Amino acid sequence: MTTTPPSSAFSSAFAAVDLGATSGRVIVGRVGPDTLDLTEVHRFPNTPVRLPDGLRWDVLALFQGILDGLREAARSGGVASIGVDTWAVDYGLLDADGALLGHPFHYRDERTGEVAERVRAEIGRENLYGITGLQHLPFNTIFQLASAEGTVQRDTARTLLLVPDLLVHWLTGSVGAEETNASTTGLFDARTGTWSEELLSRLSLDPGLFPPLRSPGDPAGTLLPHVAAYTGLDVRTPVTTVASHDTASAVVAVPAAEPDFAYISCGTWSLAGLELDAPVLSEESRAANFTNERGIDGTIRYLRNIMGMWLLEECRRTWEKENLPTHIPTLLADAARAESFASLVDPDAPEFLAPGDMPARIRDHCARTGQRVPGSQGAVVRCILESLALAHRRTLRQAAELAGRGISRIHLVGGGSRNDLLCQLTADATGLPVVAGPTEATALGNILVQARAAGLVGDLADMRRLIASTQHLRHYTPRGDTAAWDAAAARLDSAPRNS
Repeated sequence: MTTTPPSSAFSSAFAAVDLGATSGRVIVGRVGPDTLDLTEVHRFPNTPVRLPDGLRWDVLALFQGILDGLREAARSGGVASIGVDTWAVDYGLLDADGALLGHPFHYRDERTGEVAERVRAEIGRENLYGITGLQHLPFNTIFQLASAEGTVQRDTARTLLLVPDLLVHWLTGSVGAEETNASTTGLFDARTGTWSEELLSRLSLDPGLFPPLRSPGDPAGTLLPHVAAYTGLDVRTPVTTVASHDTASAVVAVPAAEPDFAYISCGTWSLAGLELDAPVLSEESRAANFTNERGIDGTIRYLRNIMGMWLLEECRRTWEKENLPTHIPTLLADAARAESFASLVDPDAPEFLAPGDMPARIRDHCARTGQRVPGSQGAVVRCILESLALAHRRTLRQAAELAGRGISRIHLVGGGSRNDLLCQLTADATGLPVVAGPTEATALGNILVQARAAGLVGDLADMRRLIASTQHLRHYTPRGDTAAWDAAAARLDSAPRNS
């Protein structure tokens, strides 16, 4: 039985379905002229499953978690709209009847490495970057599809849906591809904002496999009857297209007033970059491995992916198995007391990508590069955070140089904004003030796009003003010895890097 539908299409309550690499949440946000409040109504784990053919997402369990969360949202008073965001690049394949052909592969599955290099060589690295403007990452959708060539699933598939689009399809029955996420696939033309006919042809991919594109704010449909019946939401409840790549939603919620800001969306990944009006497709940008992904309202998220808090979270998983302390405040306090710059790593070294014993990998990396091997947990955490701060510094300085613009302030949003030590180290390393928060940037961006579609907020600048006036932000000013950071950066930059 459904609840009473909202009395007005402009109800202030919106549900954000926000899936991350380790958990999913349904958050209800209430939006008013001077208010923006979030309530998490349901959280559920996101636990990948290793099958004989590789690492897969348990997308059915995730969808059940979403349904349970929406049922809690209905009990909290109903919602005017629903929006879905997740990570990028991964996808499900549907057959001619619309049935899912197996669980989606996890982007950390190792099947794409050699295939990625082959595809880059066949298409041409320069040509591929000139079309897509994407940083080379071996798990981009283009390489996943190339690795599936000749499989029954790819040969029989009739529709490809990126993970958030698949979940929207299961909620509404509609089919579409949201553009901020589509722009991460390596099959999207950065210049035209459309699927690349050239790349689809080169890979022998049927253009009909790829749905029509949608923009954030577009209607995606209303709830299917069985979804409405289970959740208790009205069958007329709309699902609104949001910036379904979680980083794109997070950047919406950057509380910037100045035009020359930089952002770091820090969670499992640190995505550090600038918001631009047009892509940067130069050879220098390709060589520096920067990506041009779509943002809201035609903006470009010019950034580079950096392996972020994944390193620390994997360490914590290992330490938990070894019955060692995993309490974040304790680990950070130990790290703050550890010696500065004793050990540094490249966070993007290939050995850090897959799940596993991260402390051992970090120690091995340091030993192999002739550095002091971190012995204590605090020393390992200090190594991770200083290395991330240096990666933030290197990435943002390169982005500014390649884009031809300055940076006056860094906005660090997402879960990493709770990490005081990382925020301060980032300010120290870059020599720039850091504004930390909001922590729930992705959910806030999701909700604000829905609220704008409902007519409750204005343009992107209005959304960011509302964030700045309603959310808790912390400010960090650079301190310490800049020469020591310069020396540490030179030491790390002199080590061999992956291109």
